[in-house]
This record gives sequence, C-alpha cells and structure tokens, in this order.
Amino acid sequence: MKMMKCKICGRDSKKIFNTKILNKYNINYFYCKECGFIQTQEPYWLDKAYEESINITDTGIMQRNLYLSKITSILLFFVFDKNAKFLDYAGGYGIFTRLMRDIGFDFYWYDKYSENLLARGFEYKKTDKIELITSFEAFEHFVNPSEEIEKMLGISKNIFFSTELYEYNPPKPDEWWYYGLEHGQHISFYSIKTLNYIANKYKLNLYTNGRNLHLLTEKKINNVFFKILLKVHRFGLANIVSLMMKSKTIEDWELLKNLLMEKNENIL
Repeated sequence: MKMMKCKICGRDSKKIFNTKILNKYNINYFYCKECGFIQTQEPYWLDKAYEESINITDTGIMQRNLYLSKITSILLFFVFDKNAKFLDYAGGYGIFTRLMRDIGFDFYWYDKYSENLLARGFEYKKTDKIELITSFEAFEHFVNPSEEIEKMLGISKNIFFSTELYEYNPPKPDEWWYYGLEHGQHISFYSIKTLNYIANKYKLNLYTNGRNLHLLTEKKINNVFFKILLKVHRFGLANIVSLMMKSKTIEDWELLKNLLMEKNENIL
C-alpha cells in the first residue's frame, strides 16, 4: 500500500514510513502534500489499543485538565457568553466537565468510548444549545476526523481544542513522541497547514498558539489578544475569574441528591 485517500481533503496521501506500534503491529503512515495531514493506514488495532479508554502512559491527565480549566475559563469569560452551555466533546472520565462546573461554567459531557465517572448527571443532550465545544487531546484519536469535526460543527460553530502540531516536514517515528507508538491510540496528525485548510473549508476563523492550543470559531478575535489570553493564567487571572463566577458544586449536589431521592422513591 503506497497511496491512501486523505481523510481531511480527499486527495492522495503518500506513504512516508512504516513503523511498529504497540510493540506488535507494523503500520504504514501517509502524508498529504495538499493539506499537510498525516494519517495511519486504517486502524484495525484499535480494539487492542482501547482496552482501557485512557492509556496507562497518560501520567499528565490531571495536570493537563487543571491547566486547561484555567485557560478555558479565561477564554470563555472574556470572549464568549459565560452564562451559556458548553460541551466537553470526547470528555473521557469527566474530569474537565467537573472542574469547569466547579468554577461556575455550565458544562456538559460527551464521549462515545469512555465511561463518565466524575460528571454523572451532566451528559450532553441533543436539545442543549451549546455556545462552545472543548475537545482536548482528541483530534489525534479521530478515525475519520472530517466526520467528527462536522458532527461538532452541527452542535456549535466554536471549537476550542488541543492537539500537538508538527512543523515543516513530517517527523520520523523516532523524532516525535506524539505518534504514541507505545499505546497505538494516536492515528491522525496535523500541522498549521491542516488547520488552515479545515478553517477555510468550513468558513471559520482559526486562532492558535502554533503549537498545541487552537480555536475554530465564527467569531472574529484579535490574534494577539487570543495569544495573551492563553498566557495570563500564569498571573492569577483564572483565580479572579473563579471569584467572579458562582461555583456549581453545591447547586449540582442539590440537583443530584433530589434526583437520587426521586429514583429511590420510585423503586419503593
């Protein structure tokens, strides 16, 4: 197999290397010159890779969620309607959703592959009107990224997400840790060129730090202002935002307590 259709733009992607993942499967990787997207061959090994939805090597999961909750709270407070509903797409165990609700943002959870452990009771419903979607460390997992992006855009035209970008030429397997060869879950890889292609295709504005945090939005934002917002959490602005918001921790407890009591009464 030397060629494969690109899952972003549909053009021909050329095989660039073959390498072993999960210390077991020899996998071909393909590069699209048109949009800069890198993809694996069709990922037949995912059942093995997802025996656990969160791979064992993800030691940064808690630190990452705490960090992203600070940045996201600042972005939502200053750019979007802070009182609206938000959705964490591919939300894993529900860590981020719970953190954002604890700050005071009305967040909901969705993940078709993972169990919601920490944000139970706040699952996304199709009737929910969503201001913005977050999707952190998920784009690289998408088997069909265009389909997933279109699904998200059907919910909201604002998507704040993280995925590591490669620069210039496609890195070799031993040159980029983000291939995730040890766990086999990363199958889609992007560059700035790829994100620009996606933004143009769906007539959206792209704002990015050029490395790992990106915003696709129908809003027009000053690019310098966006980059500043990603950095000012270091100076305690996220703490000020938290003080200006009303945490939903107790409110959620009351709601879930009443639901549980109603459920128990119905059983009796």
